[in-house]
Amino acid sequence: MYRLKKELSLSLSLLTVAVLAACGTSEGETDNLQSNEESEAESNAESEVNNGEIMISQISWAENIAVTNMWKSILEDKGYEVELSLMEMGVSMAALESGGLDVNLEVWLPVQDANYLEQYEDSINFSEETWYDNAKVGLVVPEYVEEVNSIEDLNEHRELFNGEIIGLDAGAGTMEVTEDLINDYGLDFNLLASSEPAMLGELEAAIDNEEPIVVPLWTPHWVFSAHDLKFLDDPQNIYGDTEKIHHATRQGFEEDYPEVSEWFKNWKMDDEEIGELIEYVESAEEPIDGAEKWIEENQDLIDEWVN
Repeated sequence: MYRLKKELSLSLSLLTVAVLAACGTSEGETDNLQSNEESEAESNAESEVNNGEIMISQISWAENIAVTNMWKSILEDKGYEVELSLMEMGVSMAALESGGLDVNLEVWLPVQDANYLEQYEDSINFSEETWYDNAKVGLVVPEYVEEVNSIEDLNEHRELFNGEIIGLDAGAGTMEVTEDLINDYGLDFNLLASSEPAMLGELEAAIDNEEPIVVPLWTPHWVFSAHDLKFLDDPQNIYGDTEKIHHATRQGFEEDYPEVSEWFKNWKMDDEEIGELIEYVESAEEPIDGAEKWIEENQDLIDEWVN
């Protein structure tokens, strides 16, 4: 659309010059008019790009809320309009394929979101670049649940957990991997779908009463600094080893927004940086306020991505 509008603007500029020339405009005046018109066309084209609206999916996960608000603030400071659209993972993938969404900032590979990569690799652009390289996923219990240290211990202590694993939203890749894990380990457990906030509410209520609970969780996540938790050993390595977090865009996004695409590729965060960002966003009255505060304190890092 941007290229079409630019071509139309330039065509109109040339037409104006031709008409003025036919009416007897002097060569010098024509050159000045053409130069002014072309400058205006370029200015308008630049303005269109800088004010283009970018739609980014937001998933109700702590780190996703943090990074989506961070990028909203960064991009709007650069002149773009950014809309965050709340949706679950499966819906966001379908929206990217249809072109109804521009960006999903969080795709976990090689294991957690492998099903989405397989399904959409020909219709969605999955970045080769990663923005976080030290993610971990697994089943987690509070430290005080001393009887259980491995996934293989769960069946023996099924009654402690009422045969339930408290999960998050059904579209999350981690939920599908956990279903596979239940089958592969032969666990006599039901995986209950809810949402990340609901799951964390159940976890915190259980901890307040020192009751057993098992949930699928991941790092980076603020909950590990708030409570003493432990990952259960996964001898079959169903959850995989270290996960890396990529981003994904609709087809054509890189051509429409080459500058933003390059910024996303430059984006890199370590444990301390993402942990602090999540903490700022979680503790702020509005997520965007926490993101903006973090950006102010980490402008040198931001400049490495967007300059």
